[in-house]
Amino acid sequence: MTDLFTPRLVLHPVDVAEGERIISRSAGDDDLWAADFPQEGDVISVAAYLRRTADGGEQRPFGFYRITRASDGRAIGGIGFKGGPDGGSVEIGYGLTPSARGNGYAAEAVAALLSVATDHSVDRVAADTDRANIASQRTLERAGFTRRGNGADLYSYEAVLGTS
Repeated sequence: MTDLFTPRLVLHPVDVAEGERIISRSAGDDDLWAADFPQEGDVISVAAYLRRTADGGEQRPFGFYRITRASDGRAIGGIGFKGGPDGGSVEIGYGLTPSARGNGYAAEAVAALLSVATDHSVDRVAADTDRANIASQRTLERAGFTRRGNGADLYSYEAVLGTS
């Protein structure tokens, strides 16, 4: 699987070796990470991705991607699918380091994942965000997601693809 490119980012598919480094928070010699990468959400998401890979084989393109800022090559977060399509639907999750927030990077990364989903005939994409995370809610809404449900701590969003 190749990298995904946006105007300012490179989304790099995480393999097992890199995933293990992220989980252990131990950068390899060739890793270039922002000082606050990885965040706890990255560790949790990569661990879940590696479990799915161990149980069900290769997940790509519906795996986990390291978000790298193209300008300096530093890892600033992660984004990925929480499994392959199920009845034409997938779920995504994402997070950025505090040092990278507020620059529109999440919106670029979400748009790239929506393109992957569209290219693989996915009809619907779901995402959850913390009720207190207004910035993430706005990111999803700008990407075409609509709030579909309210939980105690989370809002559930959905994007319907292939409609104009």
